[in-house]
Amino acid sequence: MERYRITEEAGVYFVTFSVVDWLPVFVSETACRIITDSFEFCRQCKSMCVNAYVIMPTHLHAIVFDSSGNSKRLNQTLTDFRKFTGRQLTGLCLSSMPACFGVALETAAPDDRDHRFWQESRHPMAIETEGFWRQKLDYLHENPCRKGLVRKASDWRFSSAAWYVSDMASKCDIQITRLDWG
Repeated sequence: MERYRITEEAGVYFVTFSVVDWLPVFVSETACRIITDSFEFCRQCKSMCVNAYVIMPTHLHAIVFDSSGNSKRLNQTLTDFRKFTGRQLTGLCLSSMPACFGVALETAAPDDRDHRFWQESRHPMAIETEGFWRQKLDYLHENPCRKGLVRKASDWRFSSAAWYVSDMASKCDIQITRLDWG
């Protein structure tokens, strides 16, 4: 059972979604677009707000919340997001990536499915203070730098870092919703 959960006591969450076996699926723009398009759909149709995100080759991090503070709806939206993107990304792996990716997705599947794309945990961490939010924001934006993929966080293509650094002037694939800690 997952230690971290989405509860009614908190409204903002830092989430991590990792690909099974840490497969580097997000090295193609097509795979990353599945994520950004799905985030945008959840924003437009399911009341989910994205405050920050980064898509790494093997996983993604995001700070998310429900527009009305409805944690049950947020939990369901994240479940739907994972199901939809998991199916889409599995299809992409089977059609466009090395055969070993498909084997790994099949091997990771539970008895009731043919494939599993995401590792089981979403690892949702409640963000209740501005200090903890800042820590998670910096952590996710600096992730590509720590991994040696770029020198400046704002240079990473699929991230909200450039939007933050440019004081909201830079284009972002996902509409970012600011948090007011005032």
